[in-house]
Amino acid sequence: MTEGGASAEELPGAAMVREFCGYLTVERGASEHTVRAYEADLEAYLRWAARAGVDPINVRYRQLRRYLAELDQAQYARATIKRHLSALRSFFRWGTKVGRIESDPASVVLAPKADRRLPKTVSLHDVAALLAVYGPVDDEGNPREQTPQEMRDAAVLEFLFSCGARVSEASGLRLAWVNFREREVKVFGKRAKERIVPLSRGGAAAMEAYLVEARPQLLDGRESEFFFVSNRGNQLSTDSIRKMFKRALAAAGLDQSLSPHALRHSFATDLLEGGADLRSVQDMLGHASLSTTQIYTHVTPEHLKKIHGLAHPRA
Repeated sequence: MTEGGASAEELPGAAMVREFCGYLTVERGASEHTVRAYEADLEAYLRWAARAGVDPINVRYRQLRRYLAELDQAQYARATIKRHLSALRSFFRWGTKVGRIESDPASVVLAPKADRRLPKTVSLHDVAALLAVYGPVDDEGNPREQTPQEMRDAAVLEFLFSCGARVSEASGLRLAWVNFREREVKVFGKRAKERIVPLSRGGAAAMEAYLVEARPQLLDGRESEFFFVSNRGNQLSTDSIRKMFKRALAAAGLDQSLSPHALRHSFATDLLEGGADLRSVQDMLGHASLSTTQIYTHVTPEHLKKIHGLAHPRA
């Protein structure tokens, strides 16, 4: 945590934020990406408190409201302000629980009503172009020679789309969790929640080809429990997957604002449009609440029209 090159220790409360982030990692099992997001939001709060002359730990309710109001005046999106408040709530809840903070002012601060934003998805045509970037055939169906790295990257992209997996789940996938005979994968999601997800034929083919032909070359005699490994035989990191995804977007000529999570959104949307029930999609995505999955019901108008046409007596 730094500010303009200054040491993090110069910000009051920085040590406690680091302690909280350690708790998220060790005891809550939060992903590296999640911890970084919490740390960035809390660092922004500490910088504001230092500028405003506010004690960031013994802060009052009205002062927190003032902080959120300033974010609003700076034209932050409501969803971003809500995320900052969520980080503060988690931090103060932890602080009071471990006896480091006397009271929790964040618990009574109301979150702004978030704008309803539909998840960004990738069309099937664009998914095909993306998967073809590193695949055994190009987007015109012509065979191409793959390097071990390209076979791995093709398998990662196929896995993300085939299983609706998060980047952290691809990075943490173990060799023992992939069952090609049953065409299914065991995935550990947020808070180490386990789920079994079926593999598509294309996903299984790409992953098995990588496992047999490319992975041994990348390992070069080394051993690893992780399914996807780096060029040096280590666990393939989440940052490496995200950078690879951006390169694939550029090569396919697709929107650079897309993220790997868009494949997860597309996975859910395509399942619902294909007739899958909401509860099954919830299980495959690993959502704790059905309400989280219900957002995808708002992005399938064609499917709803089809159902209406088949079921309504006067359609």
